[in-house]
Amino acid sequence: MGRVLIGGTAALLICIFLSPKFIEFLRRREFGQHIREEGPEGHREKAGTPTMGGVIIFIAVAIPFLILTGYEWRALGVFGTALACALLGFADDYTKLVRRRSLGLRARTKLAVTIAISLALWFVATHEAHLQSTLRLRFVDYTVDLGPFYPLLIYLVVAGTTSAVNLTDGLDGLAAGCAAIVLLAYIGITFITSEYNVSNQYELSMLAACLVGGCIGFLWFNAFPATIFMGDTGALGLGGAIAGLAVMTKTEVLLILLGGIFVFEALSVVIQVAYFQWRHKRVFLMAPIHHHFELRGWSETKIILRFWIIAAICCAIGFTIYRQSLG
Repeated sequence: MGRVLIGGTAALLICIFLSPKFIEFLRRREFGQHIREEGPEGHREKAGTPTMGGVIIFIAVAIPFLILTGYEWRALGVFGTALACALLGFADDYTKLVRRRSLGLRARTKLAVTIAISLALWFVATHEAHLQSTLRLRFVDYTVDLGPFYPLLIYLVVAGTTSAVNLTDGLDGLAAGCAAIVLLAYIGITFITSEYNVSNQYELSMLAACLVGGCIGFLWFNAFPATIFMGDTGALGLGGAIAGLAVMTKTEVLLILLGGIFVFEALSVVIQVAYFQWRHKRVFLMAPIHHHFELRGWSETKIILRFWIIAAICCAIGFTIYRQSLG
């Protein structure tokens, strides 16, 4: 437990102390956020705010993790997945900055890299961590053997989670706060799993704690009004970390509840697009759904706090279900 607390606290402090210099560096290089023309009117004043803050999050996470970890395969698999997704996000962010537009890498490039990351996670999970190619339905305490379809499940988890976290990253502190809440739930999940002697997941607990610390430290500067955005670097990296934890803890299905706020955001986009193509009408004023509430007149801070509360409720229910499944 001591290493978990030390790792999380160290990541938080590193992020807080390094961020001011990093923000200053980004401003000097004019690495500012480009705002979509079709976005809410109030967001245009955020144009030029330094982005790629995910870089500082993962520096803050990597330092204590690499010093304190016992280099166990499950934790390394999650860390590698998060880092690879963050690098993909960094390439996307850098492309946007160089081209001075809101569009980054091509969709097929992102798809190919995401498939490669998913296959690497599958290899580590099954060949190094020796996990079974099964899907655990903790709601009904039932296990399904997926066999050769297990890599497909991992791809869906990685692609879905990274995309959902990225969609949530539309308001100051929204994605970082929600990710911290979900990752906090994974600290509890991995810790009680170890305590019940089901499997030793203390290294996963420490990694999750470092990620929580990095997110909270980043929130010091990313909270409304934000002085830095995490960009795709942070959103994809945190999404990859959550996806990796879900795979390594066999909570792929439970992640739908644990990450309920991200599912909520992603579904709003799917519903909006599908309904518009069918009826040429919109269900929401704008998607993702946090923009809908903005256009309804809700203040940004009200939306963020309420979404954090929803995320906490989802995680509390998900954690309770996991705890009951251990017997």
